[in-house]
Amino acid sequence: MSSIQLYDTTLRDGAQREGISLSVSDKLHIVRKLAELGIHYIEGGWPGSNPKDSEFFRKAQKLSLTTSALVAFGSTRRPGSKAENDANLLALAGCGVKITTIVGKSSDRQVTRVLETTLDENLSMIADSIKYLKEKGLTVFFDAEHYFDGYQKNPDYALRTLEVAAQAGADCLVLCDTNGGMLPDEIASAVASARKVTSVAIGIHAHDDSGLGVANTLAAIQAGATQVQGTINGYGERCGNANLCSIIPILKLKMGINCVTDAQLAKLTEVSHDISETANLIPDPFLPYVGHSAFSHKGGMHASAMSKWGKSYQHIEPGKVGNEPRVLVSELSGQKNIIHKAQELGLELSSQKEEVRKLLAQVKDMESHGFQYEGAEASFELLLRRSRPDYKPLFELVDFLVVVERKRRPSARKGLEEMLSEAMVKVKVDNEIMHTAAEGNGPVNALDLALRKALLQFYPSLAKVKLVDYKVRILEESVGTESQIRVLIESSDGVNEWRTVGSSANIIGASWLALVDSLEYWLIKHMPAEQSGQP
Repeated sequence: MSSIQLYDTTLRDGAQREGISLSVSDKLHIVRKLAELGIHYIEGGWPGSNPKDSEFFRKAQKLSLTTSALVAFGSTRRPGSKAENDANLLALAGCGVKITTIVGKSSDRQVTRVLETTLDENLSMIADSIKYLKEKGLTVFFDAEHYFDGYQKNPDYALRTLEVAAQAGADCLVLCDTNGGMLPDEIASAVASARKVTSVAIGIHAHDDSGLGVANTLAAIQAGATQVQGTINGYGERCGNANLCSIIPILKLKMGINCVTDAQLAKLTEVSHDISETANLIPDPFLPYVGHSAFSHKGGMHASAMSKWGKSYQHIEPGKVGNEPRVLVSELSGQKNIIHKAQELGLELSSQKEEVRKLLAQVKDMESHGFQYEGAEASFELLLRRSRPDYKPLFELVDFLVVVERKRRPSARKGLEEMLSEAMVKVKVDNEIMHTAAEGNGPVNALDLALRKALLQFYPSLAKVKLVDYKVRILEESVGTESQIRVLIESSDGVNEWRTVGSSANIIGASWLALVDSLEYWLIKHMPAEQSGQP
């Protein structure tokens, strides 16, 4: 099989996903990450369509790209115009890149109903545009939009657009499943037909509207396509584009196509998550290969098998794509889950069968009361540590009280009353009882501030810890306000993040449990530094 070229369109097609808006600095950052991953062609945007993309291409000239090339995207000239006068083509030729991709119609119905021009004029638009850009010394890829839809209705015309583009000098003919509705066998057949009418390289651009973006891309490769277009994490309009984070490891690990190096492949998970954060989207934990849960094991039988043979429930070695296996602890767990998880945390329990049995029973009992440890591993580690006979808590709750009152500002209109929360906390540290109080914009905030006020006197570096997310879930909605409540808190010290859980019929009680776990977990991890500074 010929070598495969990876073409990323996250910055253009991916940015059309609902909810994504990338700044120029975001786009420049993503280019650097894609280059680290070994992407051959990085489509930067459409310089003739908006000022942001024009600015991006100006600033991108300063990027040092060695193995990656920046691509500008545009379209064929407009009907009835001349290529040399077309603003879009002029922008492509003048944006400073050496490679361009232009999109043109390959479906007769798209030509007559959308472009509202003749089939012959469309062919002229394709030929004129490619010739113009080639005369400017540019490499030109032709995106044959709606190729597969057009091929099904009028194969002769769809193939004719490819022939015209090839004759005009196109360097690659990219066949687009623009509506994302094709099946793999339909893709393979239409690609094979394209291979028969031209010797120019064939590419594939698949969308995921039928959930087959990756499968259709692989079918096209097996039929002879050598350029693979897609986006990181499958971002794109509607249901998204073919996901390069799945395609790249499949090509390299399953099909033996060395499209990236081993070191580049090992960056895949990092790049996936980095681009998610840059796009201000939460990384999807269930994505193949790069998701946080891609190699997680929850069932007791699975964990038991994994402890004996790492490949028993994993199709690849997670480290090859920069990910790692995870054993979850829940009511579905067996003793092997407990032992394996303890080993991950540096606690050896394999010889303590009775202790493991008690821990498993405790986990199942706690989860029956609303706790959930698979999303709060810091709380589970504390559960393990607290079960040890030599464990000594770093602080103990004596009592707390929370008061919430409504205060009306003198000039406030009806409905604008302010809610004030005040918390009073008594905690014991080294047999000394601290009694503190604090006001907050809510009861959890007030509790957090009051507890910290007490603990900071003994553990000053605790000031680094911040509460960054707070989630509440009602577990038994049919019971209404008497329902069991689960609170999940995510905390950070600026470097690391961790999650803790609390559950109670009282939201303040559930919040307190999660909050205490958060602070105690961090203190345990940093006790050597704290011990030297204790009063």
